[in-house]
Amino acid sequence: MPGSVDLRIGIDVGGTNTDAVVLDAANRLLAKHKTPTTPDLTSGITSALEAVLGQIDQPVERITHVMLGTTHATNAILERRDLLKVAVVRIGAPATVSIPPFSDWPDDLRHAVSAGEVVVPGGSEVTGVPLVPFGRDEVARFLEKVGDSAEAVAISGVFSPVSGDHEREAEQVVREVLGPDIPVSLSHGIGALGLLERENACILNAALVGVAHKVVHGFTAALALNGIDAVAFLTQNDGTLMGLDYVLRFPVLTIGSGPANSMRGACYLAGVSDAVVVDVGGTSTDVGMLINGFPRESSTPTDIGGVRTNFRMPDLVSIAVGGGTRVAGTADGIRVGPDSVGYRLRDEALVFGGTTPTLSDAAVAAGRATMGDPTAVAGHEDLLAAALRAADELVFIATDQIKTARGPVPLVAVGGGSVILPPELPGVAQTVRPDHYDVANAIGAAIASVSGQVDKVFKLSGRDRQEVLDLACAAAKDEAISAGADPAAVEIVEVEEVPMAYLTEPVVRIRVKAAGPLGQM
Repeated sequence: MPGSVDLRIGIDVGGTNTDAVVLDAANRLLAKHKTPTTPDLTSGITSALEAVLGQIDQPVERITHVMLGTTHATNAILERRDLLKVAVVRIGAPATVSIPPFSDWPDDLRHAVSAGEVVVPGGSEVTGVPLVPFGRDEVARFLEKVGDSAEAVAISGVFSPVSGDHEREAEQVVREVLGPDIPVSLSHGIGALGLLERENACILNAALVGVAHKVVHGFTAALALNGIDAVAFLTQNDGTLMGLDYVLRFPVLTIGSGPANSMRGACYLAGVSDAVVVDVGGTSTDVGMLINGFPRESSTPTDIGGVRTNFRMPDLVSIAVGGGTRVAGTADGIRVGPDSVGYRLRDEALVFGGTTPTLSDAAVAAGRATMGDPTAVAGHEDLLAAALRAADELVFIATDQIKTARGPVPLVAVGGGSVILPPELPGVAQTVRPDHYDVANAIGAAIASVSGQVDKVFKLSGRDRQEVLDLACAAAKDEAISAGADPAAVEIVEVEEVPMAYLTEPVVRIRVKAAGPLGQM
């Protein structure tokens, strides 16, 4: 196994393309390649790896790290496939029985995931004091009932981010009844306060464990096929990395990693730390905000596949505008999207000899982009011009929604489809499309650091403020190290402290994020 960081490969598997880059130790780009995404993970990654390795005159042994960003977890939820059947244990009776688990889930997703659910006595007050004794026997009877139908277990307790004791006790029961190998997700390590949203995130995490194993196996198989013996990471949704064993524990954290990679890549390529980033792909556009070089996190619960969750996610506005977006004239005017030709752009777009008007054709007609045969748009000029104006308005609205202040801000445009964007937008001080903008997502994966985060409620009784801050910071650093960061270089990059009023005991909620460079293996 390599002992120091030398050449690194960053890979991002999107819905349309799989991008790969090779960077040296000084973050200089040595090679890049885009290839259509394949239904199976291994062949697409293998093809991308073969292409970039063929561009560098270096032995494969110099590849020390490979980082992968993938949409597989997101797609599994959206498409309701490859999800494990989950037995759900909520520790919160009698206080929470009026709204059982899965109450707000779409019927088709609940059918795909649920192996049964139960609400048992237990949980704690926000001060950490137990509500009622934990219902150990009730958990055991439920697990015996669901038996072989459960492929994973999700355990959530009332105010478990304050005290996770009852969740850990329930995990012991699961091991005793269903065996030591069944995947178990505990909500206090995944989400923040807010029982229903945290429970939903925990269930999704448990359901995605099978997808995580498939991704990890496909990734490692692709590396082996190319003779690469390197440290492997996956990217997570805060723009940082996690080791493969960490992925198997927390696969839900890979959701949203693609846009986060693009934002980190945009930060590096444009040399900015605070800006609006517009990432345009073949099907959609993600608009986010960079703060201190990292994607701004959403402060509100996030909807994933129709399920409301509260684990960390980048704050994004997504719109159905991409390079392959179909445009058409209707009785009501111009229709832009939401459907797209996707990876079939080079077969179906007008400029490539196809018959489908797209936003790429509109960009060529307007002189914003150069591709294919520009004479092929003849006869469609009015339609394409109107479609481009509609798309520009959608991008402007999304950009205005994501801004944190009313004044003009810089905008960094990345992604292969960003050629469709206008040279200027209202409220934007400057639009920057840096070199290698088309592979910003893969570059973001390759340059990523490793992070850990703690969002927990602490009791102050018998402890002073600095003591609990130190505990939170230490826990965040431990999370980062567990995910693969260099223990000697981990630093605290963000601290948020929220006192909680109107309680019988002094309590404070503390959120801490630690980050550091890759550890030396």
